[in-house]
Amino acid sequence: VQLQESGPGLVKPSQTLSLTCTVSGASLTTAYHYWSWIRQPPGKGLEWIGRISESGSTYYSPSLKSRASISRDTSKNTVYLQMTSLKPEDTAVYYCKATRLWVEYWGQGTQVTVSS
Repeated sequence: VQLQESGPGLVKPSQTLSLTCTVSGASLTTAYHYWSWIRQPPGKGLEWIGRISESGSTYYSPSLKSRASISRDTSKNTVYLQMTSLKPEDTAVYYCKATRLWVEYWGQGTQVTVSS
């Protein structure tokens, strides 16, 4: 499974972030798979944002639930992350991750900087 994140790189405070994770090697609807977004701020640990299952059900971190939205386009085999009301502390490397049972696949990550 290969995952490729893409996004704008630089976003202004209060704007909305839109990231794309293009998946190859597996279908988004394959059983026992789910697709997550995770981020790592500079100098800090990994923070789980949320995930979408093979059925399309979504789950979010309670701390980000009000601002994050994960969706998918099964025809494009692509997962999306939207985050609203961005703040400088949302600056991080954002990763897309696929999980099948106990196996994980990570994208290389995409840097997002929130700055005016």
